[in-house]
Amino acid sequence: MLDITYPPVVLTAYTFFRAFNIHFSLTGGEHIPRKGGAVLASNHVSYLDFIFCGYAARPSKRLVRFMAKKSTFDHPVSGPLMKSMHHIPVDRASGAGSLEQATDWLRRGEVVGVFPEATISQSFEVKDFKTGAVRMAADAEVPIIPMITFGGQRLWTKGRKREMTRNTLIALRVGEPITVTAQDDPIEATAALRTSMQSLYDQTIEAYEPKPEPGDWWWPARFGGGAPTLDEMREKEAADRAKREGNA
Repeated sequence: MLDITYPPVVLTAYTFFRAFNIHFSLTGGEHIPRKGGAVLASNHVSYLDFIFCGYAARPSKRLVRFMAKKSTFDHPVSGPLMKSMHHIPVDRASGAGSLEQATDWLRRGEVVGVFPEATISQSFEVKDFKTGAVRMAADAEVPIIPMITFGGQRLWTKGRKREMTRNTLIALRVGEPITVTAQDDPIEATAALRTSMQSLYDQTIEAYEPKPEPGDWWWPARFGGGAPTLDEMREKEAADRAKREGNA
């Protein structure tokens, strides 16, 4: 696949991060295959996660095709860039078409990036998962590569102003490939994927340095931070969803 735009966009992004002394800690990058299709499944804590997940694929010299909201492709600035980098638009009104396109990319040997949580976790913990990632992997007969990204919420996340905080650590941890088949129950396979990613997440939090001050907003409540708990986040999301449906 011809990629004219993708490499310079990546170079520009990492030049920008270097200017702010934003640094990366990558563990397990070797698990992303150098050849062949794979689903790269990550948690979601910031608007910049697709860039950070792409960074995790650098040791394997792969360019990741991310599934992203259709509105991103409709935007006059981001739209042409997303299309030129061969990312995949997700139309929630027609999700089957997005899955078919992603599965086709996988069969053609591409790495497809997906956030099984679908939306940003404002608790910065691992949320509940949709089943799309495992269904794509099973249909295309490719592995799922679980990974965790953490720290990007300090730069730009849902509900907070963008702030390029200098000296921020972006921690990336990639796990071993997971095999799923068409015979596997997608709900059970998704639960297994989430369990794997939860373990990676806990390892990431344990290793993250320096630790924040108690109560800092970007640190998960379970570890003494000021972020909402998972239950509090679920309640807020349910209230927001009900409000949107009431205004529809």
